[in-house]
Amino acid sequence: MNHIDWTDEQMELRDNIRRFMSKHVTPLIQEYELKRTFPYQIMPMLGELGYLGGTLPESQGGHGIDYVTWAMMMEELGYHWLSMRTMVNITNGSINRLANYGSEEQKAKYLEPIMRGELKVCTGLTEPNTGSNIAGIQTKAELQGDEWVINGRKLWITNGYEADVAMIVARTYSPTCEGRLSTFIVEREKAQYEVRKLDTMVLRCTGTAELGFSDVRIPKENLVGEEGKALASTLKGLDAARVNIAMGAVGAAQSALDLATEYAKQREQFGRKIASFQLIQKHIVDMTVRVEAARALGLRAAHALQADKDVRQACSIAKLYATEAAHEVANMALQVHGGLGYSEEYPIERIFRDTRGGIIPEGTTEIQTLIVGREILGVSAIA
Repeated sequence: MNHIDWTDEQMELRDNIRRFMSKHVTPLIQEYELKRTFPYQIMPMLGELGYLGGTLPESQGGHGIDYVTWAMMMEELGYHWLSMRTMVNITNGSINRLANYGSEEQKAKYLEPIMRGELKVCTGLTEPNTGSNIAGIQTKAELQGDEWVINGRKLWITNGYEADVAMIVARTYSPTCEGRLSTFIVEREKAQYEVRKLDTMVLRCTGTAELGFSDVRIPKENLVGEEGKALASTLKGLDAARVNIAMGAVGAAQSALDLATEYAKQREQFGRKIASFQLIQKHIVDMTVRVEAARALGLRAAHALQADKDVRQACSIAKLYATEAAHEVANMALQVHGGLGYSEEYPIERIFRDTRGGIIPEGTTEIQTLIVGREILGVSAIA
C-alpha cells in the first residue's frame, strides 16, 4: 500500500492493526494450522479493533467504518492469515443480516454477543447440489403450529463445526409463503442438528462442515426478517463480500511477494544471490504488477460501494482478478523459494494453498465472468 494516499487516521488504524497482528496473531498461526482449529480467543480483540460490525453505523452498534478503510483492513487480515479474514467475513455476514433484518429480541440475544466475539456463528447457504445458484436451495422449513420444522443438508459451511448458532437459509412453506427463501436462526445446543467436519486443503482453520437437519424444530420467532425475502437480501450482501475476499487476496499476495523478495536477497546459488538472476527478477516483477493491479481494482470497488455507483461490475471484476492473481503470485513466490516452498515450516506453503481458497467462494471466477459480461453487454448468459 505504498502508493495510496491514506489519511492520518487510516494510517494510525493500520499501524494499530499491524502491532496487534504481530503480538497476538502471528505467534499462533503455525500451532493452530497444525491443530486445524481457530483461536477464538482473539475474536473479542478483533471486535475492539473494529473488525466485527465495523461497517455498521454507530446507531446500530457498529463503528461506522467507510468501505475504503474497510478494504484496507481486509488487506491487513489477508496479509497475516487468510483463515482469520475468512472467519471475520463469515461472522460479519451474520452480523449485518441480524442488524438489518433481525427483531429487537434477536439483536439482544444473538447480535450483541456475536459482535463482542462471544458467540460463534455460521451461515448455511451451500448444499450438496447447490453452490453458485442460491435460488436452487432445497432445504425446507415448514411452519407447524408455533414451530418451524427444518429438513435438508448444508455443505462446505465455514465455521460450521464450532458454531453455536447457524443462520440457515431454507425454502419456506407456511400459509403466507409458498417455497420462497427465508433465513432462520438455529441454536446448535437446542436443535441438536448433525455436524460433520470436513478437512480441506485450503483455509484449514475455518471449521468447514456439513450440517444435517432431520425434523429439526425451532421456535416460530427464530425467523429473521420477512418470509420469502432471503434471496434478495443475500444477493444484496454479495457485492461487499466480494470486495472483502478480493482485498484479503491482495493482502495474501503482498505477503507472498514480500517473502519471495526477502528470500531472493538472502539465498545464494552459483556463488551469488539469486536476486541477481534474470528469471528471479522476472518473477518478482510479475508478482509486483499483479499485486498493484489487484489492489487498485479492489480499492476501486470499495470506492464504488461507498458511492453506491457501478457496484456490481466493479466488485465482480475485483473479486475475479484479485483472487486469481493472488494464487498466481503465491505460485511464483513458491517457485522462488524452490524446495523450501513445499515445507509446512515456511508460510509460503500455507499462502499457496489458501490463495486457491478464494477463487471459488462468493461466486466462482466463471460466475464473476458471467456477471461482468451481463453488465457490459446487457445480456445474461445464465439461463
